[in-house]
Amino acid sequence: MSDKKTPWRVLVINPGSTSTKVGVFEGDECKLSKNVAHDAKDLAQFDGVSAQMPYRCDLILGALGEAGLKLEDFDAFVGRGGGLLSLPGGTYAINEVMLEHARVGANGIQHPAQLGPQIAHEFASKTGKPSFVVNPPDTDELCDLARMTGIKGVYRNVHLHALNLKETAIRHAATLGRPYDECNFIVCHIGGGISISAHLKGKMVDGNDIVGGEGPMAPTRCGSVPAIEVAKYTAEHGLDVARAHCMKTGGFVDLLGTSDAIEVCDRAAAGDKAAARAWDAMIYQICKWIGEMACVLKGDVDGILLGGGMVHSKELVASIEECCSWIAPVSAYPGEFELEAMASGACRVLDGIEEALVYSGEPVFTGFND
Repeated sequence: MSDKKTPWRVLVINPGSTSTKVGVFEGDECKLSKNVAHDAKDLAQFDGVSAQMPYRCDLILGALGEAGLKLEDFDAFVGRGGGLLSLPGGTYAINEVMLEHARVGANGIQHPAQLGPQIAHEFASKTGKPSFVVNPPDTDELCDLARMTGIKGVYRNVHLHALNLKETAIRHAATLGRPYDECNFIVCHIGGGISISAHLKGKMVDGNDIVGGEGPMAPTRCGSVPAIEVAKYTAEHGLDVARAHCMKTGGFVDLLGTSDAIEVCDRAAAGDKAAARAWDAMIYQICKWIGEMACVLKGDVDGILLGGGMVHSKELVASIEECCSWIAPVSAYPGEFELEAMASGACRVLDGIEEALVYSGEPVFTGFND
């Protein structure tokens, strides 16, 4: 355990499509949270996500300078993980294998989160301080049965809002006076994409693939669709259009022409039947997936936890409580804890509570050999 008397000062970096969220933490306390905006014209000049790194680094350093901070003021740097192959959850020290996978997008998905490890390592290398990623999007702790499909050689993958899901579970376990790895939870992230996950004694043993078109319908995602209907749609419209519906142009966007959940809810309340049907169908599907995760946990559920931006809707929370509270108590955590989660993961390692994991670059699952 560390004998440090003052809280660790940690810089957290969460790159997004049009901005980079930056957080300065002293222990659990957020001292500065800033959204560093990026002009679309500036981003368009770069050939690929990784080429944006110097540009984003300069803007982050400028924002820190305006706050009277410099890199030497920090004990550690944490970046949002991205572009990695599947790995167990936890806090990882950034190494050369991770950097290379982040640079190229080894998981086949190009996303600004790839810049998280690269920027954190760049800053750390200038100061001799450690750098980490915490529960990146490719966290995969599925049990073997959750991977199976009825087609030989085709397996279920998992892409979830792992960072926020795990942090919500860790925080709720603390309110119960119990460690996360002694609890069973169903944890949901309900935002532009929707993740529903079963947490068995600290492991996410099942959940939906939000990248692969699985789970509930969401504002920008189609959710689960019968396989034969997807095949027909792809034959008519092309694979790229079908793939886009899984991640960007499905759900409310395709059905109603908007990704704004507040607008959809307001339209439904004003008598728009199509909006009401889409809103109610989304909640119906969320509840159905919660029920599936309850079966995965064999009914031994300590709580159903709801996080994400749409959980600000009291109507949505009430509807889920009406359907699912017979399984376990429902608790709402509106918004997200992504910056806090990254800082907490780093501090647990710095305090010696956890040991930093090593990213091997080998996926956790490549198929069954028997």
